[in-house]
Amino acid sequence: MTGQGLRAEGVSRTAGGAVLLDGVGLAPRPGEVTGLLGPNGSGKSTLLRILAGVLAPDAGVVTLDGDPLAGLPRGAVARRLATVEQHADTQVDLTVSEVVRLGRVPHRRAWAPASAGDETAVRSALARTGLADRADRAWRTLSGGERQRVQIARALAQEPRELLLDEPTNHLDIQHQLDLLALLGGLGLTSVIALHDLNLAAMYCDHLVVLRAGRVVASGPPAQVLTKELIAEVYGVRADVSRPDPDGRPHIRFLGPVATVVSARPSS
Repeated sequence: MTGQGLRAEGVSRTAGGAVLLDGVGLAPRPGEVTGLLGPNGSGKSTLLRILAGVLAPDAGVVTLDGDPLAGLPRGAVARRLATVEQHADTQVDLTVSEVVRLGRVPHRRAWAPASAGDETAVRSALARTGLADRADRAWRTLSGGERQRVQIARALAQEPRELLLDEPTNHLDIQHQLDLLALLGGLGLTSVIALHDLNLAAMYCDHLVVLRAGRVVASGPPAQVLTKELIAEVYGVRADVSRPDPDGRPHIRFLGPVATVVSARPSS
């Protein structure tokens, strides 16, 4: 079976007696950006790690082109899937280009020197993420936002078909948030990206999946998913949702927390 891409079916995971994911299904559309939304603790990071094969589900299955991910050679998976974690660090004193070059490891035999194709991929990844002028800078001298961009460049140097990103905009200023998400949208890769910012998700994602307490509570295009009712239910926040853009993508204005009404019982 081919051409089916990355899929999760009925995926569940528990840890320490707590349910992290409960029967989650996800089928990212080829070449589109799927946004994972939900409050802290909803299961977004756990789902991304299971999709990447870093964690194994307790139930359900993740497949790549119809084949169970767990049964595929790690090298083959690494040539298909690239991940960008929330926090990345290195204890080795590397330059920016050396970090990005790590993305080429799945494409090389052990101890083989970098090829011309490897170097072309590294240069392209640096240019696409706006880091070409920092190629020789030491990793340790970079800001948090610059380090995150280097990790995204490393993932792009891997030349994946599927890209998994966990809150990649967290350490970026607004200009670089917009630049990064515009870049991701133009890559033509099947991307799954966990985001907190609902307006960024509405602007740049083709499809949204909303998690709450480890379960999918909504999925579909942003205009269908991001309603004031869902935002109140999932996030506990009142919001005004308008659609000023010609394509109908929603814009959200937050009004404040949903008031909790407690009914007092009459004393007996």
